[in-house]
Amino acid sequence: MYFIILAEDKADSLPLRMDIRPAHLDYAEAQGCVVLAGPLLSEGDDPKPQGSLLIIDVADRAAAMGFAQNDPYAVAGLFARVEINSWMPALGPWKPDGV
Repeated sequence: MYFIILAEDKADSLPLRMDIRPAHLDYAEAQGCVVLAGPLLSEGDDPKPQGSLLIIDVADRAAAMGFAQNDPYAVAGLFARVEINSWMPALGPWKPDGV
């Protein structure tokens, strides 16, 4: 089952994000459930990361919550807000047959 994790960084937290980034990437890779992921960027001429969007494929909401709660970014207190939504692909490479 697919879930979208949408996380908003706390204000002025870019140094923390960059410090924790290697651990976050290692964690996400090791879990084997990330379909697509990347930072949300600020607007302007020099965009900076200000949050995260991940699409993961896990058994259920509890697994999605566990993934999000154990992400090194979350453990370090980077996020001001995290939203987890179930998701069904309709277009693109993850579209299930028959949709």
